[in-house]
Order: sequence, then C-alpha cells, then structure tokens
Amino acid sequence: MTSTAEDRQRHIVRTARTTGAVDVNTLAAQLGVAKETVRRDLRALEDHGLVRRTHGGAYPVESAGFETTLAFRATSHVPEKRRVAAAAAELVGDAETVFVDEGFTPQLIAEALPRDRPLTVVTASLPVAAALAGAENTSVLLLGGRVRAGTLATVDHWTTKMLAGFVLDLAFIGANGISREHGLTTPDPAVGEVKAQAIRAARRTVFAGVHTKFGAVSFCRFAEIGALEAIVTSTLLPSAEAHRYSLLGPQVIRT
Repeated sequence: MTSTAEDRQRHIVRTARTTGAVDVNTLAAQLGVAKETVRRDLRALEDHGLVRRTHGGAYPVESAGFETTLAFRATSHVPEKRRVAAAAAELVGDAETVFVDEGFTPQLIAEALPRDRPLTVVTASLPVAAALAGAENTSVLLLGGRVRAGTLATVDHWTTKMLAGFVLDLAFIGANGISREHGLTTPDPAVGEVKAQAIRAARRTVFAGVHTKFGAVSFCRFAEIGALEAIVTSTLLPSAEAHRYSLLGPQVIRT
C-alpha cells in the first residue's frame, strides 16, 4: 500500500493517535511490508519521540501537537487507574485542603476521597468539581479561567492567580509523562503553569499515574521528581525502575 518510509511512518503515527495503539502484525498487513520493516519504522518513530514501543506494537506519545482527550483516557487502562487512584486517596492523611488535578486518574482520586470528615477540594477540573459537588462534608472550590475542550479544565492567568492565593495541605498531580531525566511533563504550557502553581501552593505533592506514563516525555516540564513526596503507580512498573525513581526522593508505591 505505502512504499516510502516517510509515508509508512506518517500512517503509523496517525493510526496510533486515532486508535490509541498499533500492532506490528496488523500494520505489516495494512502496509504490505515485512514485520521487520514495521519494527524498524517503530524504532525510528520512538527515536523521534512520537511513539513508545511495547511488546508487539507501540502507542503514541503525547506532545505539543497531540494530546488524548479526557473521553479517550476514560477508556484506557481503567482497572489499573482505579487501583492507583484508590491507593493515592489513602495518602490524604489529615489534610484538610487538597488540590485535585485535571485528568481521569485524578477524577477517580476525587471520587475515592474520604467523605466522613470536612475536606476542601480545589480543582481546575469541571468533572472533578461535578463529581464532588454533592458530597457531604466536602467543600469544592472550582478555579476560574479558560476551559480547554479536550480535558474540561481551566487554564491561563485567572486560574494560576487564584491558586497563588492558597496554601494547600496536599496536591494530587497528574502528568502526560514522567521521567527521571526530564521530570514531570505535559504538552500544553498553560496546563503546565497550573500544575506548577499547584505544586508551589502545596505542602505535599503526590503524583499518581499508570505505568505507561513512565519514561514518556512531553513538551513542557513543570516539576522535578524531587518535588514529589510520593509516586503512586501499579506493579506494571518494574520494581527496579520504581527503585530508581525513589533514589530521587519520593516514596514509590506500586499497587
């Protein structure tokens, strides 16, 4: 079907971004080339930071030019995200004021927060605010600003200015990528600013994310690993890799 490497690789990236993942066997059949040719294309795309290879395929890396929507995130790795969110929510401790980030995993954290005592939740996420609005004992403060269509969360100077006025006990932060070399990253500078301001406002910061976030690098760096008190992920992140992150400061919890 497609002959040049450039055309093949463009097709692979487009397919990965549309479907969430690609398979070597399927691509080879679609493109009419050998599996080794597809593997070579995937290696080249990984070298350029466009995909992450897995056993037998690859998935797209989020970047300045591509970001998955909240609706898509709500369909991928859901059981793992629920486990991670439940473990993260247990780290609330005696916190009374909590920031909950945008994204599907933070939304699940919000739903798992304790309802049996007073809690103030600050968020830029409309779905998080909606999930908690009727919760007894929970006071919700929604940050104002421009709403991003893909994630249904507010950004820009209105949002960061409101955040700058708070001192928070704990921030639950998400990211599009987390790596030992580049820290926590996200594709959109406006989103990065909100996350960075939340971390500055909080006494404690917890990152929660599934194993596919690790080693991924996006466009805008907003925090170093050392800024985190804890990293919560699943046992799909190898223990040796978890140990390497823990050497940079945070406690790493695999659930």
